[in-house]
Amino acid sequence: MTVTRQDADGTRAVQGLSDGRASVRLRAALEVGTAPDPRFVDQVVERCAVEPEFFVRDMLTWALTRHPVVVTLPALLRETRSERAQARSQALHTLSKIGDRRGWPALTRTLLCDGDDEVARSAWRAAVVLVPEGEEPALAAVLATQLGRGGRETQLSLSRALAALGEGIVPALRAATMAPDPRVRTHALATERLLRDPDAGFELAVEEAKRVVALQGPGQEGR
Repeated sequence: MTVTRQDADGTRAVQGLSDGRASVRLRAALEVGTAPDPRFVDQVVERCAVEPEFFVRDMLTWALTRHPVVVTLPALLRETRSERAQARSQALHTLSKIGDRRGWPALTRTLLCDGDDEVARSAWRAAVVLVPEGEEPALAAVLATQLGRGGRETQLSLSRALAALGEGIVPALRAATMAPDPRVRTHALATERLLRDPDAGFELAVEEAKRVVALQGPGQEGR
């Protein structure tokens, strides 16, 4: 069997993905994307699950988008069911970048409500990109169950995802504004503000929502 120079270069690049130096791994990921070879997709996907550096993971995602979807999609869908949180998160992130709606069935309620914040945030972003026309209200209803969750970055990610779905989220948000938990009500009101005024800062929207919730006082929920 004859080994071509392209084969040798591809093999060397894939081997470089596990080098101890981040700069070498970054260069290797660039090479894999510059000269796509479907034979190495599984290895690149596997590296995404363990790569510690964000900028290298981002290059790995770019490299995967350079490969045929028919090859990358099955590998990424398998990763969304991985026990490793980073594997799930990176697979979802890459699916959002590829943008092929055949990935939509992977966006299960389990992933949208994943206990790991990074996985959940990646799922929210991917869902907004991949949701089929007409499914937006159902997606909004699931996302609304996560209102009030986590810290600022997590809440901002969820608000942006919900706002990207447009007016179809209004019923879910209105219901959330009557929730017993003041964190949920605050987050729902802040998201409503962002929907009405996309240029409004999230911090300002949250502070305004907090004032509204405070004025409601205890026992005002649901009125």
